[in-house]
Parts: sequence; C-alpha cells; structure tokens
Amino acid sequence: MTKTAINVQGMSCEHCVKSVENAVKALPGIEKVDVNLKKHTANVKFNENIIALEAIKEAIREAGYDAE
Repeated sequence: MTKTAINVQGMSCEHCVKSVENAVKALPGIEKVDVNLKKHTANVKFNENIIALEAIKEAIREAGYDAE
C-alpha cells in the first residue's frame, strides 16, 4: 500500500469534500481517503499495483477540482 497527500484546489464546502471523497472511493485499489477542506488535501491510501497515482488525480479533476 502507498500513502500520499494530493493537493486539491477548488473546494469551498463540505459538499466539495464529499464529491472528492466519492470520486476517489469509486476507484479500484483505494484503501482509504480522507479529504481536508482547510488544508486542501486528499490523503489517499491505495494499492499501487491496482491503480496509479495519476489515475486518482484524474478522477479528482473529472469531479471538477484541480489535483496536483
């Protein structure tokens, strides 16, 4: 398992947090996701043999937020 913090820009409320969480949780290989509105981060624990970090970032972008 790999743990990483992804910078997520564009979130302004708890609805945004849930949108990002749901987008990431829907992906295969995700163990845990914790989105912090104040820090603008998504802490993700995932199986790198199943999903790549870039695919997680792309899911966040598709949900309407910037992921770095």
